[in-house]
Amino acid sequence: MDYQFSEALAGMHGTATREIYRVLSRPGIISLAGGSPAHDCLPYRQIEEIAAELFADHDLMTKGYRYGTTEGFPELRELVLGLAASFGINISGMDTGNAIITSGGGQSIDLILKTFVNRGDTVLAENPTYQGFLQTAQSYGAVIAGVDAGEDGLIIQDLEEKILRHKPKLLYVVPTFSNPTGKTYSAANRKAIVELALRYGVMVAEDDPYSRLRISGEAVPPLKVFDTNNTCVVYISSFSKVVSPGIRLGFSIGPAEVIRKMTIAKQGVDLSSSNISQLLIQKYLERGYYYPNIEKSLPIYRERKGSMFEALGKYFPEEFSHTDPDGGIFIWGEFRTPIDTAAMFSEALKRNVVYIEGRSFFADGRGRSSLRLNFSNETPENIDKAVRILGELSKMTIAACEERETPAP
Repeated sequence: MDYQFSEALAGMHGTATREIYRVLSRPGIISLAGGSPAHDCLPYRQIEEIAAELFADHDLMTKGYRYGTTEGFPELRELVLGLAASFGINISGMDTGNAIITSGGGQSIDLILKTFVNRGDTVLAENPTYQGFLQTAQSYGAVIAGVDAGEDGLIIQDLEEKILRHKPKLLYVVPTFSNPTGKTYSAANRKAIVELALRYGVMVAEDDPYSRLRISGEAVPPLKVFDTNNTCVVYISSFSKVVSPGIRLGFSIGPAEVIRKMTIAKQGVDLSSSNISQLLIQKYLERGYYYPNIEKSLPIYRERKGSMFEALGKYFPEEFSHTDPDGGIFIWGEFRTPIDTAAMFSEALKRNVVYIEGRSFFADGRGRSSLRLNFSNETPENIDKAVRILGELSKMTIAACEERETPAP
């Protein structure tokens, strides 16, 4: 049968991260590819304890088994606003009408795109950026223009130039321990982004799943903090990296009018996020488990990031440079030689190592010689082994490139 698929899916493929999950069941695979939290950091016992009590409480579970409000339980939204206040987002006048519970941070991204973007509209994003955003934006027919970035965040001159040229409705950023680079925008850079957004009427989606996973350096306030009148920034976060990705729960905080439109958009998708997941997270926050469990996890992430950083210096060629993030779960690297990291992937897979090649993070197809490495989900021993294999493979690849380019005598 000749299937007539929608225009929304034309030319789209699964994200590189999700496609790689297909090979992870192979024996001996070491994955530096995914974005999962460390298994050792998941609060199994506390979730099991809460779940056992919930399912034994038949009165409470009548709430869990029924349809719920699209915005999410008001008690959970109140807790989420309190959590955001502990991050520094404590804007006068905000209430539960400024928050929505979503099925993971990914749904928040989908809803804000659905709320603002028409087919053919241009949206801005840092180059490189989260591949899930690129995929979802493309499904709505958006044209994605990349904004250049430096060590401190977006290059403000380039951002303003792109705003004037493209007249975008939306800017998407991951300003703290960015996916894929691991970089963090400075406070001054965040303030300047909000000032430009207000000046030109651009909505900003601040995606922040990683900022609690800080292992060094000083914390930087969320970009939303600089949106003092709660006008132009929707703050997106998730419980996937700090509680469990399987619970599939996130939230957004922003102007009430925008949150209301996102709620209407969500009604046609899933009516509401899982009530049982909401009850689990509600009890988890009420019992004060959130910050203590994060604190327990940080030494594990610190050790694993240190193992990767040390191994990169030991095994990779001098033609390779990489970021040194203060937290999160990714290190981004680039070769100063024309290595095709997508082509090198097949050779790495033969050696039972996987990573994400860099092009999938660029809207314009750049990033041929770059890659993203995840350090959260493997032991220090496996990280050292995988980086050694990739280092040897990259040196062989560079040597082969040089041999092909050397003219015959």
